[in-house]
Amino acid sequence: MLDFASQGRERIKCEVGEPATILTHLTVGVKAMNAGVDIGARSVDLVSRVDDKNSKAERFEQTPAGHARLTKRLKALKPSCVVMEATGIYYLDLALALHEAGLPVAVINPKSYRHFAQLKLSHSKTDAQDAALLAEYAERMTPRLWTPPEPTRLALRDLGRQINRLTGARTQAKNRLHALQSKAMTMPLLIEDEQEGIALLDKRIERLQQAAIQVVAQDPVLDSQLQHLCAAKGIATASAIAILGELSVLPASLKAPQVSRFAGLDVRLCQSGSSVNRPARLSKAGNAYLRAALYMPALSAVRHDPHTKAFYEALVARGKKKIQALCAVMRKYLTGLWACIRNNTAFDASRLFSDIHMKQA
Repeated sequence: MLDFASQGRERIKCEVGEPATILTHLTVGVKAMNAGVDIGARSVDLVSRVDDKNSKAERFEQTPAGHARLTKRLKALKPSCVVMEATGIYYLDLALALHEAGLPVAVINPKSYRHFAQLKLSHSKTDAQDAALLAEYAERMTPRLWTPPEPTRLALRDLGRQINRLTGARTQAKNRLHALQSKAMTMPLLIEDEQEGIALLDKRIERLQQAAIQVVAQDPVLDSQLQHLCAAKGIATASAIAILGELSVLPASLKAPQVSRFAGLDVRLCQSGSSVNRPARLSKAGNAYLRAALYMPALSAVRHDPHTKAFYEALVARGKKKIQALCAVMRKYLTGLWACIRNNTAFDASRLFSDIHMKQA
């Protein structure tokens, strides 16, 4: 007696010498349906894919009513995976609506989709074609399903990013004020106008920082994590809010190298054969807000923390440029901060940096 079993087919038994009866009992496996959603500012396009065939593109408005119609349509299709790109801020409301409806949603990096389109030798670019390629991406790549962050953590991230933008605007205003004050013929009105603008930006930044502190205080976990981050040299409340806002929305299962890639602090190598051997560089293909939040704390730690300073000087002594050594400190700091968030422990530079650098200092 032989027992035949195949994935997607029913299990059958037959006597030896009866191969002809096998084919009559096999059932064809049902292929899963996948869906791709191309995100736009005013509309979204949906294409479903099953058995290597794409459906006709359907368009829905980028409104709550449009999201409800799209959700109803996807529930009728019952896809195995709905793939969309993380397109700015436009994807978030739809992704949350689909997830709340119990649909399997995967949010992918736009760069990953772009490389997939190049792999398929796709030359044209339309909303319908993008949706079709996203559906095929779901079928070929089987991306991991998306888990939405908690609303409190999303609010903290939004506050941190707005503070970052206002801080940049204040720096620009101070530079303009310096340029105006450098000329003797500048009208006093222009100087007063810039000073008023800087004062207004100061008030806005302070108000947002207080709002962020209140958001953190409402969540005991975030409050504890904020205190742990502030234990690091060079990180005060403002920097801790910006860093925690970006890291708190990440899955806790991520490892340190994955978080470094998320921040764009991973090293990109370019070597091939004997003729291509370019210097290694940072990829910078990640979260620019997180890199900006880490720069000044790393610069301050190099000056005031003995362990960080020893690590930095050891890299410079090995021939690294100062900016390369500083970026290495940023990545090292990010590793330690992520460990603090995951393990709920205070930052300790002595555990992050090797004692060998201290002995050589």
